[in-house]
Amino acid sequence: MTQRNRPIVATDKGRVHGVIEGAVASFRGIPYAASPVGKLRFAPPRPHPAWSEAREAVRAGPAVPQGPSRLELVMGNRKQNGDEDGSLTVNVWSPQHALGSNACLPVLVWFHGGGFSSGSGGWDWYDGARLAALGNMVVVTANYRVGPLGNLRLPEIGADNLGVQDQGAVLRWVRDNIAAFGGDPGTVTVGGQSAGAFSAFQLAVDPGTGKMIRRVIAESGPWGLEPQDPELAAENTEAYLRILGLEDTADLARALREVRVEELLAAYAKLMVDKAEFGRVAPPMYPVLGGSGIPYAWRQALEAGALAGKDLLIGSTRDEMTAFFGFNERIQAFTPEEALNLLVSLHGGDARALYERHEAQRPGATPAQVVTDVETEAVFHGGVTEVAARHAADGNNVYVYQWDFRPEPDVADLGATHCGELPFLFGTFDSYPDSPMLGRIGVETEALWRSFAGALASFVTTGSPDGESLTDWQPYVAGSNSRVLHFG
Repeated sequence: MTQRNRPIVATDKGRVHGVIEGAVASFRGIPYAASPVGKLRFAPPRPHPAWSEAREAVRAGPAVPQGPSRLELVMGNRKQNGDEDGSLTVNVWSPQHALGSNACLPVLVWFHGGGFSSGSGGWDWYDGARLAALGNMVVVTANYRVGPLGNLRLPEIGADNLGVQDQGAVLRWVRDNIAAFGGDPGTVTVGGQSAGAFSAFQLAVDPGTGKMIRRVIAESGPWGLEPQDPELAAENTEAYLRILGLEDTADLARALREVRVEELLAAYAKLMVDKAEFGRVAPPMYPVLGGSGIPYAWRQALEAGALAGKDLLIGSTRDEMTAFFGFNERIQAFTPEEALNLLVSLHGGDARALYERHEAQRPGATPAQVVTDVETEAVFHGGVTEVAARHAADGNNVYVYQWDFRPEPDVADLGATHCGELPFLFGTFDSYPDSPMLGRIGVETEALWRSFAGALASFVTTGSPDGESLTDWQPYVAGSNSRVLHFG
């Protein structure tokens, strides 16, 4: 129902008061779980208490407390608004006509990236209003715990892939509530970019959450990054506790819950420095193999048929690793010998062959550009092809794209970099005022948004992507590069 342009929807915990924005009704900052504070810090997500009066849902909840993003130089700076209290929330955008109409529109649940260390589904980068209107679908974004709050590995106190458990709680909230917003809980696509793509895939193959998912969108997933090894996770946890001075604490759960969140983040920042390996992008804490929600690495999942029957749309940007290497002065000044030394540390005996192959593919490239190309394939491109080929070979519906848009002007020489397609999914160009990955906004930008976002919205709706000015986008077949659709 609506009241003075203020829609009210009843959830399983109480009514929420949204707002009409053009053709879309938006509801922001709806709790899907209790605040992870006090005894609930480092604990699995718990149900949120019910409320009696209609709850205002016009502003996104705070981000999960976090340090600065490693990609601020690419995406632009963000003012931090972190607070554990009230951070586990979802945001819903639904076409206005769907409210109270039993519309059963398709649903996209989107998980943000940020290397499992930063990000928020409530940031305006991921505002779903334009995408919901364009696709005539319901769009949901969510926060989940990141950094040590979401990835500390201490199962004995309940800290077991907590960010992953949060994401599962989001899907259960969608299952139980999305019909009230005009969405169809039986037609849910889970999507994400970077760490969010990793998450979308893992949610789809986990028996506990996969049954709630019909389709998957995986943009720029770090396929070269396996779930963290449990032994390495244990080592990093021990190092983290030493930094905090808690390594010999008897009641560790109580001690960790009494530490100020600023101290937890400062200790994690030191851990990131201590554990950093030159040229590698993995953080010291991220989802652990065998922990809650992560029964498989992706190759094992595909071999086990855990993704069977689910439509998949997967892709990457042409120049992914410029986001990580483009501003690194040491890498940009590489000699050929230094470039080879880095590749040896990353790839062992295959390093020279990889260097020579990529050097031949880009005549005149600098050593930094060759290294960037090698790692773009190793971390992103190669996995896209392998995931797509394996899933398609089992008779599943798979579509593959590559993002080729280069900003004009390209002041940082980023090319089609990591995260570069995000404004073109959500149409949130004004939310990137300081971002060198975007360049000038014009008529062509709007047309590319309609093409890309329209294709993905069609995939959410039908399992087959389409969009304005697209040629027929055919399902992927292993080895068929002609069936990879290029945008930009």
